[in-house]
Amino acid sequence: MTSRPGPPGSLLNLDASRPPVEPLDAATLVLLRDGSDGIEVFCVERNRKSRFMSGALVFPGGRVEPGDRDPAWDPLLLAPHARTVAISGSTGPRRDLALAACRESLEEAAILPVTGVLTHNEALELRAALASGVDALRAALTTRGLSVDLGSLVPFARWVTPAAEARRFDTRFFMMRTPLGQDGAHDEYETMSSFWATPREVLARWEARAVQLAPPTHHTLLRLSRSGTVDEALALAQTAPLDPVCPALVNYDGTIALTLPGDPDHPQAVRVIESHTRYVLRDEQWRPEEPRP
Repeated sequence: MTSRPGPPGSLLNLDASRPPVEPLDAATLVLLRDGSDGIEVFCVERNRKSRFMSGALVFPGGRVEPGDRDPAWDPLLLAPHARTVAISGSTGPRRDLALAACRESLEEAAILPVTGVLTHNEALELRAALASGVDALRAALTTRGLSVDLGSLVPFARWVTPAAEARRFDTRFFMMRTPLGQDGAHDEYETMSSFWATPREVLARWEARAVQLAPPTHHTLLRLSRSGTVDEALALAQTAPLDPVCPALVNYDGTIALTLPGDPDHPQAVRVIESHTRYVLRDEQWRPEEPRP
């Protein structure tokens, strides 16, 4: 087992010599829309002062908060997607996972799936209400006669932070068609910039080393780059495997690598996701590779 920590710029604080911590429940929402050049995804850049994934391009998301389980939400929520049961790892639908994804999307992207029409300015107003607390957000939704449409979020992946990382999350990835009229805007606190772009455009920026992508984000963009429309992407999400993917840290080729299930150096022999089976740290960037014979 490696005890080599990840260097500055590697996005993660990896050290296999530290005792592993229990991962916290988290949720991420991949926001999609159809553009003139194909499918587009909403990306935000994390604050470079953040303790986790600083400066990386990510999708809106964060950990599940206790308030996401508050029964006071009951009158304001539509039922989550049926696949939420499978992605939760429990016998129930875990609506808190989908609600956390929606709450984080409103906070970091000013986008929220609701019944009825919500303009960009109205979404900003709801975000301002959320900044005052979830009670204020619920009151604002009630006043407008809106409910949060959890069913519009399609579960499609589950990634668990490596055991060697200091801060760990069991993150459920959801995919959603962005409601018309909601343009998106970063919050200038947790996220410092934002934009819509095709997955290929984001990957091209990453190839040019202009941006940082964590392995789950890179893998998601690769999958999305194969879809021409949002309908195609959502159809693929409906059948995507939801088994947890937990990368394992190993020493490799003079550096470190994060191996995925199915890799010969990963404790899980069965492959969970398609494509390569490891990400290797090359010049402070995680690069997808296949293991050498």
